[in-house]
Amino acid sequence: MNKLKRTLALMATLAMATTAFVGCGSDETSSSSSSSSAPESSAESSEESSAAESSAAESSDASSEESSEAAPAGTASEEVGAVTLATGGDNFVVSSWNADDAEAMISQWEATTGKKATFDNLACAGGEASEKFNNKFQAGDDLDLYFVEADWALMFINDDEKTAPLESLGFTDANFADIYAYTDEIGKSSSGVRKGVSWQAAAGGFAYRTDLAEQYLGVKSPEEMQAKVGDWDSFKAAAKTVSEQSGGKTALADTLGGLWQVFAAGRTQPWVDSNNTLQIDDSCKEFADLAKELWDEGAVMQVDQWSPDWLPAGQTDSVMGYFVSTWGFGDTILCGAAGGEGGATYGKWNVCVGPQEYFWGGTWMVVNPKTDNGEECQSFIKTFTVDDASIKEYALNKPEYCNNMTVMADIVANPDYKDTYVLNNLGGQNYFEVLDQSVKGVNLNGLITPYDATIKSKFLETVKESYVKGGKSWDETVEDFKDAVSVELEDVTVE
Repeated sequence: MNKLKRTLALMATLAMATTAFVGCGSDETSSSSSSSSAPESSAESSEESSAAESSAAESSDASSEESSEAAPAGTASEEVGAVTLATGGDNFVVSSWNADDAEAMISQWEATTGKKATFDNLACAGGEASEKFNNKFQAGDDLDLYFVEADWALMFINDDEKTAPLESLGFTDANFADIYAYTDEIGKSSSGVRKGVSWQAAAGGFAYRTDLAEQYLGVKSPEEMQAKVGDWDSFKAAAKTVSEQSGGKTALADTLGGLWQVFAAGRTQPWVDSNNTLQIDDSCKEFADLAKELWDEGAVMQVDQWSPDWLPAGQTDSVMGYFVSTWGFGDTILCGAAGGEGGATYGKWNVCVGPQEYFWGGTWMVVNPKTDNGEECQSFIKTFTVDDASIKEYALNKPEYCNNMTVMADIVANPDYKDTYVLNNLGGQNYFEVLDQSVKGVNLNGLITPYDATIKSKFLETVKESYVKGGKSWDETVEDFKDAVSVELEDVTVE
């Protein structure tokens, strides 16, 4: 069936919803990045999406002083060129969908520069922010620097009326030589123009209950756990063992959405080719078979990611592990799964890389071409993505796994910094070390398209409903997937 016939024959809608979760609120909790998520009941969850998260607790004054004193000297790459956008405005506006990151960043920037910024808090979930930003542009609202998330970043980055090239702020390739490559790919337009940059690297890992892991898999350390789940065949075998040993009571993995989040990171070709044609490679069938096998074995929980039943399951013995990204270790996913500080399973978790290196979420800073505060925009971006000393300060004080290889290598290697970002919920484990391993394995070179979030979400939804639960053949499932893409994306050719 060609694209036109599919479009005429089918009607489908995807209801987007988000759920906010209460965090632990301890001094050791990590920072979080906020974004949206489709419920698995309709589309499982867009793998770069996340629910709105709580803000992280502040580090102590002593920790702040230590990080400042130990900060590395500036490098030549910190020198930036002249700003060619308008300057001299009297109100520098920074806008985001919530305060989780923006307030901490503005506070540090103001203290460092002596300048002031006005925070425009959209007070919504990440998935709703794109529409609100579009409304602001249409209304001509005052907007200088704003945050976009991975799911819909290209909507703005590809629009020259809404985002300015970073070279217009004086930045060159040399300024961003230390950022992780995958974040650079997301920050570039489809024509290769760098228009956004992230201060965070949202790498993830597999967080698991240490007591259940020892009981059912006989492992006593993250290294032993990694050996058990270090590739998808091993992960599948371990999941079956856990299900069998627990009498079907305990699933190794939290949701199909979590599995897909990680598995999709291993794709080696883009979803849409240079001719704008949908590509379905062998990895699609591999994931579908993995999902069905684990579902039928009871080795993955049969609940929806971000549903009310998802995180509370971590306080029981019904699930052993969650796939968790940078922002999820503190006040959101893992803390919620433990029941908060003092909760039923608090302190009984560790983390390993898992079967596949991956990232989940992340936020990019972009600049309105009509800004009249170009110098402030340059300074703000430089503070959190170019200036090593400032990046290190933020990484330790937030804490945040930041988007700078040199800074993070120094932090991970220095035991003096460990107490600023270890979590009581992880029993004092240095989770930055795990994220440092994971982020190095993420490769998105040539894989980013403007359609990824929709296509990935539709694929997961179709696999779950048609193949896993519906019992359809793979060929029938592929046809259902193509139909869904045709309805959602009229610009994509489906053959």
